[in-house]
Amino acid sequence: MQRTKVRTFSATPRDLAMLDAVARYHGLNKSATLASLVRKEFWRVFPGGTARIKPDRGAKVEGES
Repeated sequence: MQRTKVRTFSATPRDLAMLDAVARYHGLNKSATLASLVRKEFWRVFPGGTARIKPDRGAKVEGES
């Protein structure tokens, strides 16, 4: 039997309503919306990746030619 890892977060009712609205707008569920927003912000902050997380092969990295 495979175990499931449960991940939780705290948010205000207003934050959850905003997340729900953004998810509906993009046609995603809330989990996929959060993951998408985190990925987008990660690559904005760390365009070349980090020591543990490297850009995908063939990805265009800002500042490289």
